Amino acid sequence: MSFVLPPRPKVGLVLTGGGARAAYQVGVIRAIAEMLPDKAPNPFPVICGTSAGAINAVSLALSARNFHDGVRRLASVWENAHVNQAYRADPVGAYGNAARWFASLLFAGLGKRAAVSILDNSPLAQLLKQSFPLGGIRKSIDAGALHALGITAWGYTSGQSVTFYQGVDSIAPWKRHRRIGISARIKVDHLLASSAIPLLFPAVRLNREYFGDGSMRQLAPISPALHLGADRVLVIGVRKAVDTQPERVKVDSYPTLAQIGGHIMGSIFLDSLDVDLERLQRINNTLRMIPEEKLKNHELRHIKSMVISPSVEINRIAEEHAHTLPRTIRIFSRAIGAMRRDGSALLSYVLFEESFCRALIELGYQDTMPQRPQILRFISGAAED
Repeated sequence: MSFVLPPRPKVGLVLTGGGARAAYQVGVIRAIAEMLPDKAPNPFPVICGTSAGAINAVSLALSARNFHDGVRRLASVWENAHVNQAYRADPVGAYGNAARWFASLLFAGLGKRAAVSILDNSPLAQLLKQSFPLGGIRKSIDAGALHALGITAWGYTSGQSVTFYQGVDSIAPWKRHRRIGISARIKVDHLLASSAIPLLFPAVRLNREYFGDGSMRQLAPISPALHLGADRVLVIGVRKAVDTQPERVKVDSYPTLAQIGGHIMGSIFLDSLDVDLERLQRINNTLRMIPEEKLKNHELRHIKSMVISPSVEINRIAEEHAHTLPRTIRIFSRAIGAMRRDGSALLSYVLFEESFCRALIELGYQDTMPQRPQILRFISGAAED
C-alpha cells in the first residue's frame, strides 16, 4: 500500500509599502531565516512587494536558492542605510531640487530643468543597480526556487494598479476592476516606479505611461499573490495593529503640514491592507458555511493568512532617531512640523538612516521569534483553520 504525501502549499509573502518603515520587514524575515536550516531554499514560492517592500521582495527573489544569503544581503543594505543613498540630502541637491519644484508649480512647469518632485532620488537608482543583479530572478525561477515575483505600481493615466510579474510560464495575466497583472522582465525602473512616493519622488515611465508608488489606491494588496498562485499568504505590515478606537481629544492648534502629510501617507500605505484582510476573513467565514460539494466549481477559495506587524508605534521610534537626519533635511522637516511628535508619522517614511533602520530590524526580529511554532506550521502547510 503506497502513501502519497499531499503537495506543500505555495506560500505567498506579501511585503507592503511604507518607505523607511520597510526595514521592519527585514527583521521579520531575518527571524524566519533563523528558524530554517542553513542553506535552506526560499520558503515563499510567491513573493509580492509594493513600494519599499518591492525592493525587499526583489532581494529575496534573487537569492531564492539560498534564503539565508538573500536575507544577509538585504539586512546589509538596510543596516548601513543613509538618507543620501535614497535621495540627495546635500544643500544643492535638496534645496535646489525643492526650489525648482516650487518654481515649476508657479510657472506651470516651464523650463528644461523643471523639477518633477520635491526630492531627487537618483542615488536610489544607483544603489539598486549596484546591489541587485536582476538577471538572477530568471535563474531562481528556472531552478524551481521561485514560482513568481510581483511588483505593483500605480498608473497615473490609466488609474490602474498594475502588478508587473516575472514567473513560470503557466501564470496567466489578469484583469479586474482598476487592477491588472502583466508579465514583464523586472528591471530597476519597476522598483523605482513602485517606490515613487507621490510628490516626494518622480514618477517613472514604463511602457506607455508614467507610474508612481504602488500603494496608491491598491485596494486589494493581497490579491496579486493569489493571482500568482499562492495558496496561503504571510503578510508583513508596518503599522501596529490597533484593537480600540483612538481617544477623541480637543485640540486648539491647526494641524501642521507634517501632520497632514502623515495622515495622507497612512491612507496611501496602510489603510488598504486592513480592509483587504478584513475582506479575506469575511470570505473565508462565508465559505465555511457552504457545503464542500457546492464549492468544487466555484471561483472563490479558502485562503489561510497570517499577519506579523509591529508591537509598538513606529512613529515613536522615528521621534527618537530624528536627530540622525542630515542637517539640510532636519531644517526642512522642522519647518513643516515633522520634528514634532504629531509630525513624526511623516518622518518615519523618509528616515532612511542607519540607527532608525536597525531599531526597526530589531523590533521585527523580536516580534517574530516568539511566534516560531505558528510560523513553521504555517509555511510547512500544517497550520490549522
